[in-house]
Amino acid sequence: MIVAEKRSDLAAAREALTGRVAVVMTMGALHQGHAALLRAAARTADSTIATVFVNPLQFRPGEDLARYPRTLAADLAMCEREGVDVVFTPTPDVVYPDGDPVVRVSAGRLGEVFEGVSRPGHLDGVLTVVLKLMQLTRPDVALFGQKDAQQLAGIRCMVRDLDLPVDVVAVPTVRESDGLALSSRNRYLSPADRISALALSRALATRDVEAGRAVLAAESGLRTGYFDRVDSASFSTDLPGDLLVGAATVGTTRLIDNLLLTPEGRALP
Repeated sequence: MIVAEKRSDLAAAREALTGRVAVVMTMGALHQGHAALLRAAARTADSTIATVFVNPLQFRPGEDLARYPRTLAADLAMCEREGVDVVFTPTPDVVYPDGDPVVRVSAGRLGEVFEGVSRPGHLDGVLTVVLKLMQLTRPDVALFGQKDAQQLAGIRCMVRDLDLPVDVVAVPTVRESDGLALSSRNRYLSPADRISALALSRALATRDVEAGRAVLAAESGLRTGYFDRVDSASFSTDLPGDLLVGAATVGTTRLIDNLLLTPEGRALP
């Protein structure tokens, strides 16, 4: 496995890869959800590139950029176990050599609803770094987790609208045995917070907006951000929705989750 910190090292390593190349983009603090992405990449392509980069553009002032978990040694060990060929571990000055970029990707209408309201500019920052990393890694296929559903929708729109030659593949959310969706931020939760956090997956399990909101409202240790049914491609509530989305804050930790539905409202397997 090659670990590349500089653009030139990544370019040389990428040049040596043959066949279909997959990329899995992460912010590190890897868990079994990331492992599922890496395994799916191995099934989808001949070679896999993983990126480990905490992207400052997607954090607003006062968010957890400084304390976001950084566990590079453990991340590299997981990548090696999962058969990754190249890991790109740049610092911000490598990704943004001139400082904050003047030109950025705009999420448009998708960045003005749900996560866009809660975290203005967040999705723009995600799309900007994803586009840059796609240009640097030149993948044939990019894999992203279904848990970040609005991010996934934005990336699919960007790839389509900007004619990027990349297939975008969604990988199902990985959950703990109690139903909590895996997230690098789960490590912030105290034992009591974790119990409260389970209300989010219980709300999704109702498969109903009003019933789900009632579940969240009944949990005193949780503050609801939103809970609604949307179209998974546009995040519009005006179309027949195939996705339940929810966000809540437990203690100081903000969590998101979602559930894909069939047209009849049943959960997808």
